[in-house]
Amino acid sequence: MTPKFQNATHFKNFWERGNGKELLDWADINPNSDTFQKFAPLYHQVDELGDEVVKETYLKLPYKEASVMIQKYSAQPISENDDAPEIVKKLFLQLQEVPHWFDKDLANKGARFCMRTGANGLMILRDFTLMGGYDFAYISKPLIFTEALKKGAVKRLKDTLEFWVHVTREDALTPNSEAYQLMVRTRLMHSYARLKIKQKTEKWDYENWGEPINSWDMIATYTGFSLVFMQGLKKLGIIISDEEEKGLFHLWKYIGYLLGIPVDYLPNNRQQAVEQFYWWTTIQDEGDDDSAQLAKALLQENLDNTIYKRSFQRKMLKNLHQSMNWFLLDEEINKRLQIPKPAKAFLVFPKIVIRGNKIFQKIYLRNSSQYQKLVEMGSEQQKKVLADYIEHTPKDFHY
Repeated sequence: MTPKFQNATHFKNFWERGNGKELLDWADINPNSDTFQKFAPLYHQVDELGDEVVKETYLKLPYKEASVMIQKYSAQPISENDDAPEIVKKLFLQLQEVPHWFDKDLANKGARFCMRTGANGLMILRDFTLMGGYDFAYISKPLIFTEALKKGAVKRLKDTLEFWVHVTREDALTPNSEAYQLMVRTRLMHSYARLKIKQKTEKWDYENWGEPINSWDMIATYTGFSLVFMQGLKKLGIIISDEEEKGLFHLWKYIGYLLGIPVDYLPNNRQQAVEQFYWWTTIQDEGDDDSAQLAKALLQENLDNTIYKRSFQRKMLKNLHQSMNWFLLDEEINKRLQIPKPAKAFLVFPKIVIRGNKIFQKIYLRNSSQYQKLVEMGSEQQKKVLADYIEHTPKDFHY
């Protein structure tokens, strides 16, 4: 493999004058081409252990029987003596053994940071990380081939929010915890989707798109939850301490490890994260028609969701999210994704958020007790949004 788009207009605009340049300046690095050669093989590598477990369970047994088995060993420790397929025992024995490099205290600092961002964090995940990710055309192809558009964005957002909220709480990743169980389901869902794509379609472009849900795409996704997440929050005036930054990278390194990503490739800091992200974007084409359809579905979710009962409330919410898109994302990306520019009255919304954050942080970042109050308030905000999504997500969705 070689970088395909390093001289393309969309790549140059992003890294020379857009959000990519902001990342390079923040990391203060000049990307080294050796990094591309290190990561490139991951574009055609996948979570083989997860795939083998799915083959022995969900693709071999009745669905209910497979689910009961996975749920059983997710919720309680497994041993060599358990009556389960050897590959299932291998997966769970590996997952329940906490690696020597994991620092729980450092990960909890990252978790507390996620919680204290409150509604700001959720806005960034939706309007910057998720929406901006759609402009990388190839990574979104699994969503198209699994017909995610037909299922609607409400369900996808609920699932993503449920995953993020659970895994970013303090001490959440203890083996057999609720977040751990969700992690197992997510990992096997990725494998199931990958195997179904390979089984059902002859149109998958392996040369350009790599393997479906490949390891490098997975690293890029979780860079979105760490590096890009912080970049977006900084745009909203959120102050991030060095310890919070280190903690966030460590938290997502462990999450990535549990999800089957080769741990030696997961970034420990912003320099490593920007470096691999830079080279990953050299093999991603600009947003295409599929990208625009995914963006349209995400905006339409504001109107389809029944959390707000009145149509004018939903339309206002849609405009507020569009104002964030136009504030956070590069202009050409908004245009490529066909995100309508909101009315001028809504364009002031990000400025109001920034001002509120500055005032709030002056009050709550003064000492540790005030900081903890901010963590608790932010966590409650996030849990409330998740509860609303769970309540209002249609129950008749099928994977």
